[in-house]
Amino acid sequence: MQSEQVKFYAMAVNGSTSLKRSKPNYIYSIVGVAIVLFIMGGIFVVETFSVAIQVMYFKYTKFKYGVGKRIFLMAPLHHHYEKKGWKETQVVVRFWIITMMLVLIGISSLKIR
Repeated sequence: MQSEQVKFYAMAVNGSTSLKRSKPNYIYSIVGVAIVLFIMGGIFVVETFSVAIQVMYFKYTKFKYGVGKRIFLMAPLHHHYEKKGWKETQVVVRFWIITMMLVLIGISSLKIR
């Protein structure tokens, strides 16, 4: 029983020591990965923000002028392009191309360790 407690204590001490030494690296890796994922998922980020912008602008103009106005014809952004006359396949392929470029940018920005 006592030997198990000693092993656990030794593992806990060693683990905390390594975390103290690598804390800045750990924080950088979390933030760095988050930024890279934000870049790689750029289309999804833009789609999400397009809905938020549309809703906030509509509520703001309805409050200020009494009539809600819209920035996009329809939110999310891919529906806006469909309303402008683009075919669904055209929108999807262009979003794929943009996503591939963003993923390449994100991968190239990662540090190789």
